[in-house]
Amino acid sequence: MLFAGFVPAQTLQQRLETLAKTWPITFHKVEVDSFFTQKYVIELKQPLDHNNPKGKTFTQRIILCNIGIDKPVVFVTDGYWADYAKNPKYVNELCPILDANQVVLEHRFFAPSAPDTLEWKYLTAKQAAEDDHRVAQLLKNIYHGKWVATGISKGGQTAMIYRYFYPEDVTASVCYVAPLNFSITDRRINMFLDSDGTKQCRERIFNYQKELISHRTKYLPYFDSLAKKLGYTYHKIGGDDRALQMMIFEYPFAFHQWGKTPCDSVPLPGTSPEKMISNLNKVADLSWVSDQGIKKFEPFFYEAMHEEGMYGYDITPFKEWTSFKKNPNFMFTLPKGVHVTFDPTLMEKVDCFVRHKAHNMMFLVGGSDPWGSTSVNLTYQNNCVKFVKPGGSHFTRINNLPEKQKKEAISILKSWMQEK
Repeated sequence: MLFAGFVPAQTLQQRLETLAKTWPITFHKVEVDSFFTQKYVIELKQPLDHNNPKGKTFTQRIILCNIGIDKPVVFVTDGYWADYAKNPKYVNELCPILDANQVVLEHRFFAPSAPDTLEWKYLTAKQAAEDDHRVAQLLKNIYHGKWVATGISKGGQTAMIYRYFYPEDVTASVCYVAPLNFSITDRRINMFLDSDGTKQCRERIFNYQKELISHRTKYLPYFDSLAKKLGYTYHKIGGDDRALQMMIFEYPFAFHQWGKTPCDSVPLPGTSPEKMISNLNKVADLSWVSDQGIKKFEPFFYEAMHEEGMYGYDITPFKEWTSFKKNPNFMFTLPKGVHVTFDPTLMEKVDCFVRHKAHNMMFLVGGSDPWGSTSVNLTYQNNCVKFVKPGGSHFTRINNLPEKQKKEAISILKSWMQEK
């Protein structure tokens, strides 16, 4: 049934204009390329607290890409900022698979989809799910076909949580490389890293870490020099020495997460200090625990420390060299003056929902991605499916699965979208 203000011959532009009469939106057309025919950036005024819809608001950004009002919608519940989605060539892989429109929603508290004053108590998974639901309500006035929610990494978490709170909003969900953590230092990740890859590769990485941390007074000036050149500071973590140690601990996680670095390129002891530190930046990224990096990802860290979980570092192999007295976590990333206690209740409920009650949910996991160690464990009491790409990284997608898995994933997804 059409929105009351629509007439069948209206263009997308006209339909948005009609919606703007009753919804708090503004919009403008932007450049588009190849797959889609039209693209709009929509700004929707959202309640800061959905429990108080008449209270404070903020403006949330939606990127709408159209190929046909009568076609399905791929709803990207982004877990971060959506700058990449402004790229005129950006097309989520599900859109060509399903011949679908694309809607990308920027996550709350990631600029510019953020209030002027960040009241952190309103950055919750439930509030974000309410954002998702309200956007679906808005655009279902235009698109009456089937919807599929999707996201990558934290975006996959967001899609999972959205489906938990609003199981009937979409026909299907596709969650890419999405963790389901139950602690701010989920030890399943540490155990995974103890066995990921070959023994020879793990030993080479350990020897690299050991060389850096046991002689870090030698390497610290080179770390400082590169960080300064890149514009990074480390006040929040407690100084450059602690930052260097954290980057050393991070190295194996980043190495396996992205899977871009050949093991034989991990520097051996005796390599020049410049190359040792350059490789640390190339693999683990010196911005990770910098003041600038933390600020950029501040909403992510807050959500991880509050509800969605994270990983920590096992420093046992480095006890005799590190200045850390216990395994570090990421509580230091919280905004100044903000304190939270991690509550696993929501993620436990989401886990139970996915394993026992959900339907039409697909999970893609990289076999060598540490985040895969905290991915969902299905009971197969429902029709949810999980594809693990052998040797796959955090870049695992349907289109780069082995051919047999790829065909099966596409077939299952299309069958869900064709259900009556």
